[in-house]
Amino acid sequence: MPQRLNGGYDKNWFRPSFHVASGAMDEHRTASAPASPKARPEPQERGSGIRLGRIAGVPIFLAPSWLLLAALITITYGQYLSSRSEALTLTTGLAVGFGFVVCLLISVLLHELGHAFTSRHSGIGVRGITLEMLGGYTEMEKEAPRPGVELYVSLAGPAVSLAIGLLAAGAAAVLPPGGLAETFAFQLALSNIVVAVFNALPGLPLDGGRALQALVWKLTGDANTGRIVAGWVGRLLALGTAAVAVLLLWSPLVHGYFGILFTLLVALTMWVGAGQAIRHAKAVGKLPPFSARELARPIVAVTQPTPLAEADRIAALGDNERRPVVAVVDGAGSLVGFLHGASARAVPAERRPWVPVGDVTRRIDEDHVLTGDLRGAELLQAIRDDPGGDYLVVTGEDVHGVLRGAELLALVAPNRRPRHPTARRNST
Repeated sequence: MPQRLNGGYDKNWFRPSFHVASGAMDEHRTASAPASPKARPEPQERGSGIRLGRIAGVPIFLAPSWLLLAALITITYGQYLSSRSEALTLTTGLAVGFGFVVCLLISVLLHELGHAFTSRHSGIGVRGITLEMLGGYTEMEKEAPRPGVELYVSLAGPAVSLAIGLLAAGAAAVLPPGGLAETFAFQLALSNIVVAVFNALPGLPLDGGRALQALVWKLTGDANTGRIVAGWVGRLLALGTAAVAVLLLWSPLVHGYFGILFTLLVALTMWVGAGQAIRHAKAVGKLPPFSARELARPIVAVTQPTPLAEADRIAALGDNERRPVVAVVDGAGSLVGFLHGASARAVPAERRPWVPVGDVTRRIDEDHVLTGDLRGAELLQAIRDDPGGDYLVVTGEDVHGVLRGAELLALVAPNRRPRHPTARRNST
């Protein structure tokens, strides 16, 4: 049965209160959390790299790897332009090359904004956009609820790239032929059309792979089956891309090794992304068909001064199969955090009657609160920033208990250790 928070669960500020078990005399008392006048904070933004700002409320980040690619494209394109025209100096060529890189960056950003806006319009939500060496990715707040939404969001990016390519091609058609502006517009059109066509290929981690996943999901009724099929097709496409790179070695149209190495890097990235999608699908398939509410352990709450030994005694009174999690509250009954298992176990037995639980408490924040109805892929996604953490499970004003991320992870990957909460997430 869920616990009812005294005064209700304040969604604006994470200060719920409990019926507290007093550590000294095992009495129970009630305390309510003070009301907070502040508004509910916005969802925490996600991304890695240099923060560029926000567009329509969407945080934008630039990965450092993009700077390396920008330098390589600037040099390669600048040398190409200066070699075609004796009137164009290398310095001018490099300046134009850098301008071309900026246009490519804007094109990729518009591509990702296509995903972001359609995602937000569909009710999925967006945490941020990261622009990186081989393009970029948009991080959603949750999985698409239906195949049609997945298809809609996945094809929005290539559609934007195709539109940019066609506009640039129209500009190239009306500009004076042979001029620098016409060459620039043609290259911009070609790059965006290639991005649109390549991303539409039906294999993960490409956008077309997500579209294929949606179609298989629609036919089979299983999103995981769609992810596995699209992942294996993505691996085949990665091998094909690597084969194209090898064939380019003997092509008379290719001068230098930059394009070949870049194509091989794309193939490697596709292979890794496809493998991640397959492993994710298998992990979700191993999850029990239960919600976070049903997987949560019960809670027993004690105040911060309660001796560790007394907290152990109170917790031992619960079900042995589902031992309660010790929640630590302050004098007002507001949740501070949970007893940190590793820290508590490190306290010697002779000191446990004297060490207060407040000294071995892991504090909890809004990022460690889960909705009771979460299950499957959405549940895994909700804990991915801290897979080994403890999460308070609530529905409205009811507290159901604590979900331990390490226990959930053990169900899907028994031999895997939780990664550090600051480790970088992989998204496609």
